[in-house]
Amino acid sequence: MATANLLLHPVRMRILQTLVGAGELTTAQLRERLPDVSAASMYRHVATLTKAGILEVVQERPVRGTVERSYRVRQDEALVDEDARAGMTKDDHRQAFTVFTGGMMADLDRYLSRDDADPPNDGVLCRQGAVWVTPGEFTELVAELEALVARYAGRAPGDDRIRHIVSLALVPDRAAGEEGRASEV
Repeated sequence: MATANLLLHPVRMRILQTLVGAGELTTAQLRERLPDVSAASMYRHVATLTKAGILEVVQERPVRGTVERSYRVRQDEALVDEDARAGMTKDDHRQAFTVFTGGMMADLDRYLSRDDADPPNDGVLCRQGAVWVTPGEFTELVAELEALVARYAGRAPGDDRIRHIVSLALVPDRAAGEEGRASEV
């Protein structure tokens, strides 16, 4: 499992988001999808993610005297596990949440900057709800949400499918002095 610092770096997060659901991509293909990331930065962050075991090389082929590699995300390694989250300070959580929400803003901005962006017809949606659950029910809720997204994430492109980014943040909303178990960011 990875650490929050490793995964929640803004450029590394964008690389992972680009690869998730895209199958495998080369560094050149990643650069096409993330043109604002310099080549040096892209190679450095891909190397960091590969060394950490979060990305894996799935294919190598010679191209003009060099080796072109295709990468994919190892979903099981691209998570900040419970022990790592437990070791994070409040400031670490604040920083992680800032990077996470900043990434969501960047995704929306990239989409809206396209000439063909049509939010109402493309299904752009921001929604927030509140639930009252016990700690056990909360654990079940999180597992169900993750399973639901995983079920759709496994689908291949084609058949008029459009890639959508699903982001989820879970934050407890307890009144001051209220007792109970804190949920995780």
